[in-house]
Amino acid sequence: MKEDRIVIVEGITDKKKIKKILDEEVEIICTHGTLGVERMEELILDYNLDHRIVFILVDEDDSGNKLRKMLTQELPHADHIYIDKAFREVAATPEPELARALLSRHFIVKPIYLI
Repeated sequence: MKEDRIVIVEGITDKKKIKKILDEEVEIICTHGTLGVERMEELILDYNLDHRIVFILVDEDDSGNKLRKMLTQELPHADHIYIDKAFREVAATPEPELARALLSRHFIVKPIYLI
């Protein structure tokens, strides 16, 4: 079920950029950086993450890798979406590149970004 999908990103800029590219309603939550144990538990409970299809899309830098590792431990069923290391940040990744990454995970993206 597509409604059960949720994308976890680091910041609000990442969220806005992904929403702009997507051509469907997908819940996107921001961690605002690395999470503490308590905040992680809150997210899991508040968003029912143990019972949803979770995608992790974070920056390819030290803090992003740390967050990805932590999320993977807590949500082993999560699927990872990676950006090219050359761009380092989701927000700095060109739209067509992000669109292809999302499309590869069966998200519906606006055709304008697939040029």
